[in-house]
Amino acid sequence: MLHPSYSDLMKVVNSEVEPGEAPVVNSRYSIVMATSKRARQIIAGEDPLVEGDVQKPLSLAVEELNQGMIKILGDEEEE
Repeated sequence: MLHPSYSDLMKVVNSEVEPGEAPVVNSRYSIVMATSKRARQIIAGEDPLVEGDVQKPLSLAVEELNQGMIKILGDEEEE
């Protein structure tokens, strides 16, 4: 089982959304794409934003997302 769960990660990502606005993330696919993109950045040499015993790039990316250290941007914010 993945810890934190997908639903926990979606709550963290959508925590800054104002009431009435569309959520930034509404599917597991978005979480998977964001964490895999961040893991590839770590593999390419970027420094992880979290410290600890975890050494796997994907685990680091999930923990960064869970701690709110990385942000998933909506389509209109990416430019």
